[in-house]
Amino acid sequence: MGRLIKRFLIYISVRIAAFFLLILPVKIAVFLGAKAGILYFYLSAKNRQQVIENLNLAYGRQKTEAEIFEIAKKVFVNLGKNAAEFVSLPKINKSNIDRFIKVYGLEKIDKVLQAKKGAIILSCHLGNWELSAAYFGLKGYPSNAIVRPLRYERFDRLVNSLRVSKGVNVLGRDNSFKKIVSLLKSNQIVGILPDQDIDSIDGVFVNFFNKPAYTPIGLVLLAMASGSPIMPIFCVRQNGAHKLIVEDPIELELTGNKEKDIFVNTQKWTDLVEKYIRQYPEQWVWIHKRWKTQPK
Repeated sequence: MGRLIKRFLIYISVRIAAFFLLILPVKIAVFLGAKAGILYFYLSAKNRQQVIENLNLAYGRQKTEAEIFEIAKKVFVNLGKNAAEFVSLPKINKSNIDRFIKVYGLEKIDKVLQAKKGAIILSCHLGNWELSAAYFGLKGYPSNAIVRPLRYERFDRLVNSLRVSKGVNVLGRDNSFKKIVSLLKSNQIVGILPDQDIDSIDGVFVNFFNKPAYTPIGLVLLAMASGSPIMPIFCVRQNGAHKLIVEDPIELELTGNKEKDIFVNTQKWTDLVEKYIRQYPEQWVWIHKRWKTQPK
């Protein structure tokens, strides 16, 4: 009961904060979000230590203690900005989305959709991933996002209502594999963020920052079953704005050995995700316990 009351009070606080942030121009809201992120960095010793621990696991002696501390602080700043931008989504629409995001390589998405095979969007919890989903929804692309339900139902409904309002169809992880394949075969976009350790779903251990990391295999299985290309997309902050980068499709290596193919291709997309995280380390969600599950 105590936990429910705590979550309800946090929810009410978020709704009140969101109400006042919506009154402000987006730039001011994001500025305040950044300050809130710094405040949370210093107040939440547990989460701060988790981020620093993960950064040390990833970089070891490649970075000094001061460098790790500074990256960790910027991680919280980015999360605060993300939160402010997310609650500001009601202000973002088709006519002004281009003010917030500059896209590079959009023609690659158009090309694969012209082939009528749909597209599996590979992204990760880097920069502001929610804005990239909103971009495709607002631009009229048939967009779906596979999401992990939040633990508190009121939060879950609030977050999903904002996603839906931007033209993004929300698919819970409990949606059937066949249904998702059918969406792809009807030439729709399905977005997945598979860069977290979720031990309740099927995965394999691949190399991530030179350490074994339990990684979902659903992305590769969908590509193998549907024939849809995997399109990597990353939305990163740059010079006070957002840069949405569309990479070339990932070429799957298919040998007929299903187990081997799943591992090889999961490693392939993981390497690309790691490349972007190394380029923008302060923009990834290091607060997640990425190496929680380990090989027995």
